[in-house]
Amino acid sequence: MIKNKSAVVISSIIFTLITLAIIWHNIKPISIVIQAGHEGRQTGNTGSSLGKIKEVDWNIYIADEVAKTLNKWGLDVKRVGADPKPIKCKVAVAIHFDGSSRVCKSGASIGYPNSKSKALAKRWESNYRAYFPFNWQRDNFTRNLSDYYGYKVIKADKFLVLELGEISCKKQIKWLKPRLKTIAHLIAATIAKEFGYNAYIKLK
Repeated sequence: MIKNKSAVVISSIIFTLITLAIIWHNIKPISIVIQAGHEGRQTGNTGSSLGKIKEVDWNIYIADEVAKTLNKWGLDVKRVGADPKPIKCKVAVAIHFDGSSRVCKSGASIGYPNSKSKALAKRWESNYRAYFPFNWQRDNFTRNLSDYYGYKVIKADKFLVLELGEISCKKQIKWLKPRLKTIAHLIAATIAKEFGYNAYIKLK
């Protein structure tokens, strides 16, 4: 009886792995996936906030603007929320803002899963550091960045998780709020360069 149970368990595991392999093989890859962090979640990790300012609202605004801009430039884009179905792409970017119990001690940062993503991460850092006047954390400084859950669902050749500032810091909120659209266009321009499209973004 025990042997039979073990055989059933092993068979089930093998069947599941084969099924997943078939699913991934049949998923048509696209160029770019833009994810708005926490979008669609009512419970669990719903994002940081300060008063009426909610991270998820800013994530959605920027993700929508990035996707719209890339579409306007003729690039193939899919916009997804926090819990998308499995998807394959060349470049994926997840939009987030940080929150910190040590107010105004955090700022911008980048997460990525592999060395292939590092060059894109450094290009983004160079672009945003020249604009963003607050703190920068080292790459992958938290497990949420280095082991982001989305890496397992969105199979991207290059994947960046962008923390665009600290939403628990009033000074940063004051600077960020009127510049969200510009930040979105800077993200779009950074991604577009991966596909040979050069865009000039006027930083206001």
